[in-house]
Amino acid sequence: MSGTKLSGMVRVMDGRSGGTGADEKAMLLHYLQLGREALLWKLDGLSENDARLPMTSTGTNVLGVVKHVAGTEAEYLGLVFGRPFAEPLPWMEEEAGPNADMFATAQESPADVSGLYRRVWAHSDATVSALDLGTLGQVPWWSSSANPVTLNRMLVHVIAETHRHAGHVDVVREQLDGVAGMRPQALNLPDGAETFWHDYRERLQGIAETVKRASEPQ
Repeated sequence: MSGTKLSGMVRVMDGRSGGTGADEKAMLLHYLQLGREALLWKLDGLSENDARLPMTSTGTNVLGVVKHVAGTEAEYLGLVFGRPFAEPLPWMEEEAGPNADMFATAQESPADVSGLYRRVWAHSDATVSALDLGTLGQVPWWSSSANPVTLNRMLVHVIAETHRHAGHVDVVREQLDGVAGMRPQALNLPDGAETFWHDYRERLQGIAETVKRASEPQ
């Protein structure tokens, strides 16, 4: 799908119009920023322990996901276009080992990771400001058939990556302390007290059990 078609779809969704390069950049950065802020909101208010606590069998934890997304964005919107992020990111190196970017060390606080992520934003936004959306780059860890890539494609890629992981930490945060929603200003959840959610879960549980019984051999 071309950038033109994508931008047309999103403009219909959010009411924007126009078709200049500046409009396209603004629209893409708008959606990227929504994902960035959603990620950091899910980190706000967590204790040092809860921020690091592995909540799935594969170790998913809020702080580690934020660290991963920061490193990923730094590379896709920096290194790929010959504009490497100024700070070393040793956990992104191949020799760092599997999943080295998916957890924070005991020496890396939530404030350290969120501060790094904000500095990555600034670097990425400067890249987008300096380059045309059609500017070509090279992703060293992708195959030659997938290269070169445009800045437009990398922005879409990073938006998808960021929102995917925002969904991950949304579920993890709800498991930790019940905090849920899309963002503080727009939770995108129905209003309901705990009794509503209790009844809602009971209803879903009943549906699941009905379907299970129906599928069992008679």
